[in-house]
Amino acid sequence: MAGYNDHRGHNVDSLEAVVARWTQQDIDAASDSVLSGLLLDYEELMQGYLQTNGVKSEYYARKLLGLGQKKGWQNSVKDAAKIIGQHFWAKDQYDSAAFYYNLALEALDKMAAGATSPTNPEGYDQKQLDDGFSSMYGTLGNLYNMMGDLDKAFEYYDRAGEIFDRYGWNESNAVLHYNMGETWLEEKDYGKARECYEKALEYGRAAGDSLWIASPLKGLGALYLAEGRIRKGLQCLEEADRYFSLHEDQEFRARLETLDIMGQLLREQRRHLILAICSLALIAVLAAAALLLGSKLRRSRKDNKEVGDVLEETIGEIQVPQGAPELSKREMEILRLMSEGFTGPQIADKIFLSPETIKWYRKKLLVKFDAANTPELISKAKNARIL
Repeated sequence: MAGYNDHRGHNVDSLEAVVARWTQQDIDAASDSVLSGLLLDYEELMQGYLQTNGVKSEYYARKLLGLGQKKGWQNSVKDAAKIIGQHFWAKDQYDSAAFYYNLALEALDKMAAGATSPTNPEGYDQKQLDDGFSSMYGTLGNLYNMMGDLDKAFEYYDRAGEIFDRYGWNESNAVLHYNMGETWLEEKDYGKARECYEKALEYGRAAGDSLWIASPLKGLGALYLAEGRIRKGLQCLEEADRYFSLHEDQEFRARLETLDIMGQLLREQRRHLILAICSLALIAVLAAAALLLGSKLRRSRKDNKEVGDVLEETIGEIQVPQGAPELSKREMEILRLMSEGFTGPQIADKIFLSPETIKWYRKKLLVKFDAANTPELISKAKNARIL
């Protein structure tokens, strides 16, 4: 296009003004070398607006997708389809997101079969391709996980894990297995959750990454809390906190989560101690009642019945009442928004947290109320007069 100046490296609004001057006639008449510059501009606009203007980001992603498909430049098709899928996911349109993610995967298959692009005229080496494949497998696994299709989710997770193992990408495998552990913990399949957390810990230690040693330990702490294994849980959480404390400036939220789970375990430990004391008191009462009962039995059947009634009443009086779970200010805020029908992404936007953090708080609330799903959680909270 006559008069075109390269605006890459400048702000996206300036670049957008230049790109807007392109007509379809200009595109049809341009050489591949000129179009490759336009392709890079579309990609920069797609990425540049990703966090600030979703509508524009998706618009330029579709421009990039159309140009890439027309010219057979599969790397551009892959990048554009992945971003479009990301936009649909953010809007909770999961089927559409899956369509574009699979389109990105098809583009990777064509790249593996020999497709080239202006930026890679000689094609792609296997490591580049495997990096792309593992990223898409992980993304599709997370999407199907969100959709509740765990069979498909774990099929893609396994594919990603095979590639990570092939190249010794231990940190990536630690992240992958930690997320798998989180899924199984939410499903209350504690055996599989433990297996995934322990595998994540193994990969984290192999990578020498303290954050990905700490995270699986935190996961194991939450698992042991669910299983009522207080001592094991506290051991894991104390070790996790030592690692998180090395990154307190960057990972303060993860450390707070660790300390919160630790607090729950300590409260559970105290509750067990109270129950143990009450049990001993009950045994003492029962022993005394048994002596009294024996004495009464020697007197008359009538006296025996009266002692039984007294014993039953005594046992009833020493039962330890169960109170409502203690909630933080943030937990109360999220619980209230959930009860009002807001989705996870909507809550994230409303209180300026990430969707992943909201999902974590939901898991924590389900555990605290021993609820299987959101409706049961809201019902139990209302019954406990928290809502």
